[in-house]
Amino acid sequence: MVQSGAKGRGARSNATGRFEPETVETFDDGWTSDDAGAAPLRTTLTPEHARTIIAKNTSPDIGFDRSINPYKGCEHGCIYCYARPSHAYMGLSPGLDFESRIFFKPEAASLLEQELSRPRYVCKRIHVGGNTDPYQPVERELKSTRSVLEVMQRFKQPFSIITKSVLIARDVDILGPMGRDGLASAFVSITTLDRGLARAMEPRASTPAKRLEAISRLADAGCPVGVGFAPVIPGLNDHELEAVLEAAAKAGATTAMYVILRLPLEIKDLFREWLADARPERAARVMSLIRQTRGGRDYDPDWNQRMKGTGPVAELIATRFKAAVKRYGLDGPRHDLDVTKFRVPAEMKKQLDLFDLAS
Repeated sequence: MVQSGAKGRGARSNATGRFEPETVETFDDGWTSDDAGAAPLRTTLTPEHARTIIAKNTSPDIGFDRSINPYKGCEHGCIYCYARPSHAYMGLSPGLDFESRIFFKPEAASLLEQELSRPRYVCKRIHVGGNTDPYQPVERELKSTRSVLEVMQRFKQPFSIITKSVLIARDVDILGPMGRDGLASAFVSITTLDRGLARAMEPRASTPAKRLEAISRLADAGCPVGVGFAPVIPGLNDHELEAVLEAAAKAGATTAMYVILRLPLEIKDLFREWLADARPERAARVMSLIRQTRGGRDYDPDWNQRMKGTGPVAELIATRFKAAVKRYGLDGPRHDLDVTKFRVPAEMKKQLDLFDLAS
């Protein structure tokens, strides 16, 4: 179903997912703006009783092959989010549904304990938040991500984590010691230092200043932290590349990465709709520049170039990024994590022994 944009949300509509047999469109029924508007869009939380918690991927351009996502959907509402199309698999819209219908995994910690305790488990880095942000606003109460990190700490399981939320600083008591032991690293995504643009583009994420604060608190605690200038949107935020990297370096970041905006599946229409509403004076120029990085199309899914794009515009961004990371000391080696310290806690071994006896 489609509905008009809601205050404090990123998407301007709620277009039917691509797997649904029927679609619904809005139309002007002639009533004026003086009439009562729609009720505020509320966020709903639904428990998802998953059977496993560690997801695997074989994408050649992603630096990890296993990840954990404590949540599905993301209340931050970032209009460009590459995870939006995944809501269509549940019969929901990648638009407003993605931002307001959040799923959480109440058994996340116990599932992780079971999977890490399996005799055939081979320790490798696990990335937390590879799809949607692990620090949803509701994480303050649910602590689903916190429970996962506590298990990682007990098992000395190395992990990386990425977020746009200052809430990650709550967990410095885990991230700090594990970071110092070579078992954890973090990335904080900062797409702009402009509060107005951030508010429009990422309406419920932490402010840019708070994200810099998160970098500082993580670095002070001893956790290696990097900054993600992602996505780079030509004609909208690309001019801030150097400023963002400089600010992050001053806050304590030691590495950096970037990704040029990707518009697969439903995202291209959602982004176009948002752009026409939020930045109408730039819309045509921004889309023209995006197509120039994608071979004349809105998106090119080719594994070899989907993250960085091609053509003169993409090449200029790459050149600027390379120069900036060198200038601000963000070109150090990536944080290699130590897999040799992994251990199954004694109490878990005892539980497994009891299970074997009972069976």
